[in-house]
Amino acid sequence: MDISHPIPPEQSLIEYPCRFPIKVMGAHVEGFASAIAQVATQFEPDFDAGTMEHRPSKGGNYLGLTISVHVTSREQLDELYRTLTTHPMVKIVL
Repeated sequence: MDISHPIPPEQSLIEYPCRFPIKVMGAHVEGFASAIAQVATQFEPDFDAGTMEHRPSKGGNYLGLTISVHVTSREQLDELYRTLTTHPMVKIVL
């Protein structure tokens, strides 16, 4: 996501507000899912951690999570991505 050249709102394929799915991968360790749920709650106070999809890797070393967060603007979505990508437990955000 290149935030240095933002897409004009009229060219965005995303209509806000919306529920936006985000895939987050990290080491399959205690506390990873709850840490990601806590980040999601910062952006959607009513976020339900029970709605997260969990997918462990074949070897069991990594855990993929899908969170669906209600976002109201491109700025909010960009900030959510920044927060997730800079989290120390996160390896990849898609």
